Amino acid sequence: MSKSYNIAVIPGDGTGPEVVREGKKVLSAVAAKFGFKLNYEEFDFGGDRYLRTGEVLPDSASEQLKKFDSIFLGAIGHPDVKPGILEKGILLKLRFDLDQYINLRPIKLYPGVATPLKDKGPEHIDYVVVRENTGDLYTGIGGVSMKGTPHEVAVQNMVYTRMQVERCLRYAFEYTRKRKKKNTLALCGKTNVLTYVYDLWERAFHEIGKADYPEIIREYYHVDATCMWMVKNPEWFDVIVTGNMFGDIITDLGAITQGGMGIAAGGNINPEGVSMFEPIGGSAPKYTGKNVINPLASISCGALMLDHLGEEKAARAIENAIMDVTANKLKDMGAGRMGYSTTEVGDLVAERI
Repeated sequence: MSKSYNIAVIPGDGTGPEVVREGKKVLSAVAAKFGFKLNYEEFDFGGDRYLRTGEVLPDSASEQLKKFDSIFLGAIGHPDVKPGILEKGILLKLRFDLDQYINLRPIKLYPGVATPLKDKGPEHIDYVVVRENTGDLYTGIGGVSMKGTPHEVAVQNMVYTRMQVERCLRYAFEYTRKRKKKNTLALCGKTNVLTYVYDLWERAFHEIGKADYPEIIREYYHVDATCMWMVKNPEWFDVIVTGNMFGDIITDLGAITQGGMGIAAGGNINPEGVSMFEPIGGSAPKYTGKNVINPLASISCGALMLDHLGEEKAARAIENAIMDVTANKLKDMGAGRMGYSTTEVGDLVAERI
């Protein structure tokens, strides 16, 4: 009997439904080839639902989603909804409720894709960032006093527990071992200023590495140096592990070096529970319905999802198909400048499966 996976689909806002459509198209092609089944159930969480009902996310949503093998997300963000309402009420809430404590961001330049980095090609840009996804400044600990006065005070605390740090580091060490590239894990921090939080990270990093992963080379970089080397010498990196805030920043820097948001894919991972996969670009409302948005990030999310589910051969088939298309068909990765429509790009990748 073939394997079967139940996938919750959240198309979301703007161009989200368009890229999800193409992602599912490619997933269907690869499932048919490799002999497994994907059962989809769609959820309407997003701006239109919020404007219609006043409800950002139903109370039952997180418990419902725990019953699925994975979540496939389009995009969240609506021009008629104040920024932060949907992002915090849907994305951050699901990450916390589902304990998706890893944000996995491959930074890989595909052949034929332009990078702003001079004299760099696909052989130079191929590494992964493991970002802790549930702690740091994102926990909401802090507050405001005397708001609106000249004496207003705003506090937002960077908070980590040893448990949060250790489980993220162990995931990163395991991922580096599985990746089998340079066998090098780099911790990105700021130990010279954030002397409490990143002292905890650095101590745990070396203790775990020395005790349980002696074959993994351990390196440390301040976050500002990390940004510099991501631009100057990205070929130095294999896997980078870091906290939530620094990870948020450096992964977007990495995305532009790999060709932009239309390429970048990410996973919000709970290794023991349900994970969620999403393209990094936003909902791009000005392109909604024009069939011009680049769907490759969403298609790449499908590959990440299948790899996480254990369908590694199928995941590699998607990535190989994407690389064939970028090398031989697409002229540019920007919306409306690919030489093909959103639908046609999905067709090209699906055909190569």
